[in-house]
Amino acid sequence: MDNPEAAVIVPVMTMDCDILIVGGGLNGPALALALADTGHAVTVIDALPVETRAMPDFDGRAYALALASGRLLGTIGIWPQVAEAAQPILDIKVSDGHAGSGASPFFLHFDHAEIEEGPMGHLVEDRHLRRAFLDAMAEHPAITQINGHKVVAQAAAQGAPGITVTLDDGRVLSGRLLVGSDGRGSGTATRAGIRRTGWTYDQTALVCAVAHEKPHHGIAHQFFMPAGPLAILPLTGNRSSIVWTERRALAAQIQAMADDDYLDALRPRFGDFLGPITLAGQRFTYPLGLSLAQSFVDHRVALIGDAAHGVHPIAGQGLNAGLRDVAALAEVITLANRRGEDIGARNVLARYQQWRRFDTTTLAMATDGFNRLFSNDNTILRAGRDIGLGLVAKFPRLRRAFIREAAGLTGDLPKLMQGRPI
Repeated sequence: MDNPEAAVIVPVMTMDCDILIVGGGLNGPALALALADTGHAVTVIDALPVETRAMPDFDGRAYALALASGRLLGTIGIWPQVAEAAQPILDIKVSDGHAGSGASPFFLHFDHAEIEEGPMGHLVEDRHLRRAFLDAMAEHPAITQINGHKVVAQAAAQGAPGITVTLDDGRVLSGRLLVGSDGRGSGTATRAGIRRTGWTYDQTALVCAVAHEKPHHGIAHQFFMPAGPLAILPLTGNRSSIVWTERRALAAQIQAMADDDYLDALRPRFGDFLGPITLAGQRFTYPLGLSLAQSFVDHRVALIGDAAHGVHPIAGQGLNAGLRDVAALAEVITLANRRGEDIGARNVLARYQQWRRFDTTTLAMATDGFNRLFSNDNTILRAGRDIGLGLVAKFPRLRRAFIREAAGLTGDLPKLMQGRPI
């Protein structure tokens, strides 16, 4: 032999794409668009058929998108498609009390006029966001969609430059990185050996939308009652989205009621400040709990959204936290790729985890603490929290800090959350 040294064999993989994303809800498509816009080839694998995702009927679900989340959607081209159907959140009113007895005299009022950036956020119905994401992905040449199929296996050898997934129809796909955007029961996390920490609450969220006689004037209400919070969130027209927390057993009874009886149960909690109410869409329930992945990354694997952190909806920050994951991961991957780094390497993905871990853990603990503090009828705690609400209301600087937090404008914001391309 001319060269007596032993040959070094480097594993070779033919990649189907750069990034495989499992989950076609909202965070997965947002990440796909963000990465495709920076030159990556992306495949999105969604267990639901595209016809299910594209259903145009109003199903009662809506999201409170913080100002920073709206900026991200604008940068990836989604916001222009949903802007006309978005209701600005101009004010937020937080109060304490009992069903049928009105609010406590101590309440907190956040007015968007106290910040310069405009509305704190917008309410957008799930159906409009889903449609906009589907259309945008279908039009993007760097995105491939696989709908109606599940991932049943994944494998990433330590020495190999990529990761493979096996679908339920036998197809095997490969990429440089696998992203799990597949919810709290994430199969991606489970297959990677990532464990979860969390607990369930004795609470269920009853979710619906109502039409009402009087205009809401863009005001979102958070009314704390002994069983949990009732959020009344403004939609376009004289409609509001309802996220109504009740103890699990009572919530099951209420959900089983006929529509008229359901409304009779809601009215004492809702009040009459918007006039008579009627249902405007389907009714849903969601069990409430806290679920945190013990790691957001593994070898060639990253988790976003509920796959990484599922929090109580008390602050309406679930989707916003997921979109901040999207912005951070897209920025980390894109900058690493431009430097010629391996985007699936642990040291690269560790940057994403370091960016997002503290923020999401803090959010999880804060929502858990607020829920425990406000979801009870203890006289001492009720007096203390009412005084606290009153004190925050009296200090403009503190109130402004809460408003900026609600708008998603605090912390180390990724470029997309600032409305800037990567």
